[in-house]
Amino acid sequence: MNMIYNSEQYSVVEFGVDRDLEALRFGGYEIVDKAGRREAFIGGKLAQSFRRDVNNLIASEPTIEEIDDFLGSYDTMMNQPVVLH
Repeated sequence: MNMIYNSEQYSVVEFGVDRDLEALRFGGYEIVDKAGRREAFIGGKLAQSFRRDVNNLIASEPTIEEIDDFLGSYDTMMNQPVVLH
């Protein structure tokens, strides 16, 4: 597990490939909307697509606002509440 992005609005944690777990066959990402206190986990083919899109975004040297806007496109998937223990 590796935090790859952290702003005031979002954080993204990358989970490495684990061929023994179907959800992590291609790795996975947890995206947390801090203000909304909700998160989404993406794995499988969607994780591959997310990784490709992130690499393309990084190549353009985006601002924090542009990265947050990109992550905001995943807001509809964020339906799990963030619960602190």
